[in-house]
Amino acid sequence: MVKALVTGGAGFIGSNLVISLVEKGYQLTVVDDLSMGVKANLATVADQVEFHEHDVCDHEFMHSILDEDFDYIYYLAAIASVADSVERPYETHQVNQESVVDTLEYLRVKGYQPKKFLFTSSAAVYGNYPELPKREDSRVQPLTPYAVDKYASERFTIDYGDLYGLSTVAIRFFNVFGPRQNPNSPYSGVLSIVTNCLLKDQQFTLYGDGSQTRDFIYVKDIVNALIFISEATNSYGVYNIGYGKKHALLDVIRMFEEAAGKKLKIQFAEARNGDIQESLADITRLKELGFKANWGLENGLREYWEYADGKSKW
Repeated sequence: MVKALVTGGAGFIGSNLVISLVEKGYQLTVVDDLSMGVKANLATVADQVEFHEHDVCDHEFMHSILDEDFDYIYYLAAIASVADSVERPYETHQVNQESVVDTLEYLRVKGYQPKKFLFTSSAAVYGNYPELPKREDSRVQPLTPYAVDKYASERFTIDYGDLYGLSTVAIRFFNVFGPRQNPNSPYSGVLSIVTNCLLKDQQFTLYGDGSQTRDFIYVKDIVNALIFISEATNSYGVYNIGYGKKHALLDVIRMFEEAAGKKLKIQFAEARNGDIQESLADITRLKELGFKANWGLENGLREYWEYADGKSKW
């Protein structure tokens, strides 16, 4: 049986990944300290995974887990709040970089050779440079401790592959949305906040005029891409994961309203400092690897609403 470790597996993307891997018949071990994840996200597969509520910064504990010698390691554990990284730079650094390097080093020292070690990064590493679309070899401008740590951990991941023969890959998420995304923070994914406002008939605050563009991608396509990249024997380096299409935020909200059959109450506010005006992924490398998205934006929005509205139990 194929064995996989998912750190951060009770979070938004992690839990969706875990559920898909269980459906594929993988034997799953999940590590999550539940500081950002929710154990209920794994309720449907609770009896099919080995779950550890633990901090990935506990190196001795993580070493004991890694001694199980996994076929695949998906490293999603992170303090994902940019604002939190600004408030607590060293604490977030320990999670977002030091724990990653320690894991890679333990694999190296012990001689473990997983089929793939996959590290999840973020389009935040690109910063505010105006060039579009963003290619994996575009200039980077990490502007926060979160983005700095993500970029550094990418490089450690790739360099451990190049220098020590580990099979490693790093991916950069663009704007992910879908079931199990937490709407209870002003820094959550914007579509999860929109969903919450539609469900509760509350007012949504839109910062800026809505013309800012994003490359939104449905979480099911993200999960399929993660699995595809990890299982591809010829995957290496860094991959953007998006649809390679940019949409104005206000246009996406209108599409979501149509899927929901409801109008969103919108209050416009001044754009926030540091918010990026345009974002778009170049997904040439992902396409050349052979990956094709199944859902797309409109189908993803429709399915997300059905889930949020209780019409789908997925």
